[in-house]
Amino acid sequence: MNNLKIVAAIFSEQNKVLAMKRAAHKPAAGKWEFPGGKIEPGETPEQAIKREIREELNIEITRLTHFDNSKTVTTEWEVELDCFLVESDSMPTESTDHDEMRWVEIDNLHNLDWLEADIKVIEKLIAR
Repeated sequence: MNNLKIVAAIFSEQNKVLAMKRAAHKPAAGKWEFPGGKIEPGETPEQAIKREIREELNIEITRLTHFDNSKTVTTEWEVELDCFLVESDSMPTESTDHDEMRWVEIDNLHNLDWLEADIKVIEKLIAR
C-alpha cells in the first residue's frame, strides 16, 4: 500500500468555505476538495501548504492554524491529511488544478461529491 502525505487549506468567510472541483486532467477529476497537495521530501506541513497555495492559487497565506489530521485508507493508498484554517490578504480567483471554485455554506458541504479524505474534515467543520 502506498502512503501519501497531503495538506489542505480551508478558506472560510461568513459560515462558508471554499470548495474546489478537480480539473478534467487530474486524477479523481470532478471530485470536490479543499485546495492543497502533496508534502515534498524535507518539507513541514506548514511549508507545504504555503507552497501549494502559492502554486495553485497564486496567493500567499498570511496566517494558518492547524485544524485536523486524519488518515483515510483506500484500496491503493493510505492518505494522511493535515488541514489548516488559512487566511490571506487576497482571496483566490483562479486555480491551476481545478475547473471550478465555489463558496459553500458549511451546512451544505455534503451536497457535493467530495474526495474521500476530505469527508472527515467536512464532518468536523459541520460539528463545530
